[in-house]
Amino acid sequence: MTALFDVILPVFLVVGFGYVACWRRMLSEVAVDGIMRFAQTFAVPVLLFNAIAHLDLGTNYNPLLLLAFYAGAFLSFALGMGLALRWLKRPVEDAIAIGFVCLFSNSLLLGVPITERAYGPDALVGNFTIISIHSPLLYTFGITAMEFARARGHDLSLGRVALRALSGVLHTPMVIGILCGFVMNLLIQAGLVMPEGFWGAVRMMSSAALPAALFGLGGILYRYRPEGEARAIALCCAGSLLLHPAVTFGLSKLFGLGVAEIRSAVVTAAMAPGVNAYLFASIYGVAKRVSASAVLVATALSILTIWFWLSILP
Repeated sequence: MTALFDVILPVFLVVGFGYVACWRRMLSEVAVDGIMRFAQTFAVPVLLFNAIAHLDLGTNYNPLLLLAFYAGAFLSFALGMGLALRWLKRPVEDAIAIGFVCLFSNSLLLGVPITERAYGPDALVGNFTIISIHSPLLYTFGITAMEFARARGHDLSLGRVALRALSGVLHTPMVIGILCGFVMNLLIQAGLVMPEGFWGAVRMMSSAALPAALFGLGGILYRYRPEGEARAIALCCAGSLLLHPAVTFGLSKLFGLGVAEIRSAVVTAAMAPGVNAYLFASIYGVAKRVSASAVLVATALSILTIWFWLSILP
C-alpha cells in the first residue's frame, strides 16, 4: 500500500487536479492548450536537453536495456495491429494507429515522476537512456508505416516516404531537445564549460516541466470521454499495460540486467499510452475515437498495474 499512496497517488493527483479544473470550468480549453504548449514545446525539451547533456554515454547506453524495452514495445505494436486487422476487421491505416497506441508508452510524463518517487533521482539514468531514442525511434517507425500504407497504389519511392518520416520527426520539439542534449554532451566531453548561470536557468525550466505537463495532461484527458469501441480499447490497454511490461520484465531477467536497469525498463514499459498516441491518430485522421478513449481508460487503469509492478520489482 505504501507504493500506492506515496509513489503513485501524488502523480495522479496532479493529473486529477487538471482534470477537475477543466471539469468544473475553472480553466478553458484554450488555457489548457497553452499550458500543454508551454510544457511540450519549451519546458519538457529543456528537461530532456538537461538530462541527455549529463548522461554518461559510455556506460549508460546498455544495448540489452534498450532491447528489453523496445522488443516489448514492438511486440505490442504487432499484436495491436494484427488483431485490429484480423479480429476487429479495421482498415490498415486504423490498425496502424491502434498498434501505435500499444507501442507508445507515456515514458516521460508518467514514467519519470513515478520512477523518481519510487527509487529516487539517481534511478532515472535508465529512464533517460530509453527516452533519448523513444520519440525519434517510435515516431519514425509510426510515420513510415503510415506513409507506406497510404502510398499503396501510388508511385512513391522508398526515399520519399523515408524523407517524409524523417522531416516529421525532426520538427518535433522533444526530439530537438534530445538532439541538442547529445550535442551539448559531446561538447562537454570535449572540454566545454558552460557558466553556472546557464545551467541554473536550465534547471529552473526543467523543474517546471513535469508539474505543468501532468496538470495539463489532466485537462487534455477531460476531453477524451470513452465512447464505444470497447474491444479496440481493451486491445490497446492489454498491449500497453500487460504485454509490454511483461515482455520487458522477462527479457530483463533473461539478459541479466542490473536492478536499477530492470526498474527503469519495466516501470517505463508499464506506463499507459501517452497523449502523443492520440495526436498521431489525429494527424492522419484515423482511429481517433479509439486512440483518445484508450489513452484515458489506460491512464486510469495504470494506477493498478503500476502498483502491481512496483510490488514485484526488486
